[in-house]
Amino acid sequence: MAKNLSIVLLLDCYGELLTERQRDVAELYFNEDLSLTEIAEARGITRQAVRDSIRHSEQALLEMEEKLGMAERITGMRECLGSILRHCGQENGEEPLDEIAQLARKGLLLL
Repeated sequence: MAKNLSIVLLLDCYGELLTERQRDVAELYFNEDLSLTEIAEARGITRQAVRDSIRHSEQALLEMEEKLGMAERITGMRECLGSILRHCGQENGEEPLDEIAQLARKGLLLL
Protein backbone atom coordinates (compact mmCIF):
# COMPACT_ATOMS: atom_id res chain seq x y z
CA MET A 1 0.00 0.00 0.00
CA ALA A 2 1.71 3.17 -1.22
CA LYS A 3 1.40 6.21 1.01
CA ASN A 4 -0.35 9.14 -0.61
CA LEU A 5 1.14 12.31 0.87
CA SER A 6 -1.86 14.41 -0.21
CA ILE A 7 -3.87 12.39 2.32
CA VAL A 8 -1.85 14.08 5.08
CA LEU A 9 -3.37 17.45 4.16
CA LEU A 10 -6.83 15.90 3.98
CA LEU A 11 -6.27 14.30 7.37
CA ASP A 12 -5.36 17.71 8.78
CA CYS A 13 -8.50 19.24 7.27
CA TYR A 14 -11.05 16.51 7.96
CA GLY A 15 -9.47 14.11 10.45
CA GLU A 16 -11.87 15.09 13.21
CA LEU A 17 -14.76 13.89 11.04
CA LEU A 18 -13.42 10.33 10.92
CA THR A 19 -14.26 7.79 13.59
CA GLU A 20 -11.85 7.76 16.51
CA ARG A 21 -10.36 4.44 15.38
CA GLN A 22 -9.98 5.57 11.75
CA ARG A 23 -8.32 8.81 12.83
CA ASP A 24 -5.98 7.01 15.23
CA VAL A 25 -4.86 4.44 12.65
CA ALA A 26 -4.56 7.02 9.85
CA GLU A 27 -2.46 9.35 12.01
CA LEU A 28 -0.13 6.52 12.97
CA TYR A 29 0.21 5.46 9.36
CA PHE A 30 0.51 8.82 7.63
CA ASN A 31 1.91 11.14 10.31
CA GLU A 32 4.00 8.77 12.41
CA ASP A 33 5.05 6.63 9.41
CA LEU A 34 4.37 3.34 11.18
CA SER A 35 3.94 0.19 9.13
CA LEU A 36 0.70 -1.79 8.99
CA THR A 37 2.30 -4.46 11.16
CA GLU A 38 3.53 -1.94 13.76
CA ILE A 39 0.08 -0.38 14.02
CA ALA A 40 -1.59 -3.79 14.26
CA GLU A 41 0.72 -4.84 17.10
CA ALA A 42 0.31 -1.52 18.94
CA ARG A 43 -3.49 -1.58 18.70
CA GLY A 44 -4.02 -5.32 19.16
CA ILE A 45 -5.76 -5.77 15.82
CA THR A 46 -4.93 -7.65 12.66
CA ARG A 47 -2.82 -6.21 9.87
CA GLN A 48 -5.82 -6.63 7.56
CA ALA A 49 -7.99 -4.57 9.94
CA VAL A 50 -5.38 -1.80 9.84
CA ARG A 51 -5.29 -1.93 6.04
CA ASP A 52 -9.08 -1.81 5.82
CA SER A 53 -9.26 1.10 8.26
CA ILE A 54 -6.71 3.08 6.24
CA ARG A 55 -8.51 2.33 2.98
CA HIS A 56 -11.86 3.43 4.45
CA SER A 57 -10.26 6.54 5.95
CA GLU A 58 -8.71 7.53 2.62
CA GLN A 59 -12.03 6.99 0.87
CA ALA A 60 -13.89 9.11 3.44
CA LEU A 61 -11.30 11.90 3.31
CA LEU A 62 -11.38 12.02 -0.49
CA GLU A 63 -15.19 12.16 -0.47
CA MET A 64 -15.13 15.02 2.05
CA GLU A 65 -12.63 16.93 -0.09
CA GLU A 66 -14.75 16.36 -3.18
CA LYS A 67 -17.78 17.84 -1.40
CA LEU A 68 -16.12 20.62 0.60
CA GLY A 69 -12.88 21.46 -1.21
CA MET A 70 -11.05 22.85 1.84
CA ALA A 71 -7.66 21.32 1.02
CA GLU A 72 -7.82 22.75 -2.49
CA ARG A 73 -8.61 26.17 -1.03
CA ILE A 74 -5.74 25.92 1.43
CA THR A 75 -3.36 24.95 -1.37
CA GLY A 76 -4.59 27.88 -3.45
CA MET A 77 -4.10 30.27 -0.56
CA ARG A 78 -0.56 29.01 -0.05
CA GLU A 79 0.20 29.64 -3.73
CA CYS A 80 -1.28 33.15 -3.54
CA LEU A 81 0.63 33.98 -0.38
CA GLY A 82 3.84 32.67 -1.94
CA SER A 83 3.27 34.90 -4.96
CA ILE A 84 2.57 37.89 -2.73
CA LEU A 85 5.77 37.28 -0.81
CA ARG A 86 7.80 36.99 -4.02
CA HIS A 87 6.31 40.22 -5.36
CA CYS A 88 6.93 42.10 -2.14
CA GLY A 89 10.61 41.40 -2.61
CA GLN A 90 10.73 42.92 -6.09
CA GLU A 91 13.48 45.49 -6.53
CA ASN A 92 13.50 45.96 -10.29
CA GLY A 93 11.56 49.22 -10.23
CA GLU A 94 8.22 47.75 -11.32
CA GLU A 95 5.10 48.73 -9.44
CA PRO A 96 4.10 45.48 -7.69
CA LEU A 97 1.16 46.96 -5.79
CA ASP A 98 -1.44 46.39 -8.53
CA GLU A 99 -0.43 42.75 -8.86
CA ILE A 100 -0.38 42.35 -5.07
CA ALA A 101 -3.92 43.71 -4.89
CA GLN A 102 -5.05 41.27 -7.59
CA LEU A 103 -3.45 38.35 -5.75
CA ALA A 104 -5.05 39.42 -2.49
CA ARG A 105 -8.47 39.54 -4.17
CA LYS A 106 -7.86 36.09 -5.65
CA GLY A 107 -6.97 34.84 -2.17
CA LEU A 108 -10.18 36.23 -0.72
CA LEU A 109 -12.23 34.51 -3.42
CA LEU A 110 -10.61 31.19 -2.50
CA LEU A 111 -11.94 31.51 1.00
